[in-house]
Amino acid sequence: MTKVVAFNGSPRKNGNTSLLINEIFHELQKHGIETEVVQIGNKTVHGCTACGKCREVQDRRCHIKNELLNTCIEKMIEADGIILGSPVYFADITSEMKALIDVSGYVTRGNGHLLARKVAAGVVVQRRAGDLHALNSMNNFFLINQMIIPGSTYWNVAMGKEPGDVLNDVEGLQTMRKLGENMAWLLKKISPNIYYKS
Repeated sequence: MTKVVAFNGSPRKNGNTSLLINEIFHELQKHGIETEVVQIGNKTVHGCTACGKCREVQDRRCHIKNELLNTCIEKMIEADGIILGSPVYFADITSEMKALIDVSGYVTRGNGHLLARKVAAGVVVQRRAGDLHALNSMNNFFLINQMIIPGSTYWNVAMGKEPGDVLNDVEGLQTMRKLGENMAWLLKKISPNIYYKS
């Protein structure tokens, strides 16, 4: 079965980032695509130290006690599509999301480019500004890993400060729904075992 896994980099498990991911998931689920969220925000994760052990051993794992990130790497490898979600922190992604990008990128690239041709999208919640820089941080990760990024009717951002605020951003929600629809369409082209409803 075709599957998309999302990684929530917000420390608020059920906050605005989660709400945006769920908007995308609703569209994916309409097309029979399995979905899963992994919470990494507010979790203890460690960034890459460039020890090189993952490339030496070739076991698709980080070797610096990053068990949560190793679980994330396994889920990325198994999935057909990947969503990264983060609020804006000082015009960029959260430190947990950065750790995921650095560790998973180093491991998967060094073990045979394991994320190549997966469908991927970043999602950002901003209070006021910094959203495009944060989105670009995630898009750069996708592009260097040879992943395929679908577009939407606007950049994949929405506005909100307090939990639930993004539900008032009508255009932001429409952007997420169209993103989910476009991800489903693209996954159908890549994985013909799913049914895409036009």
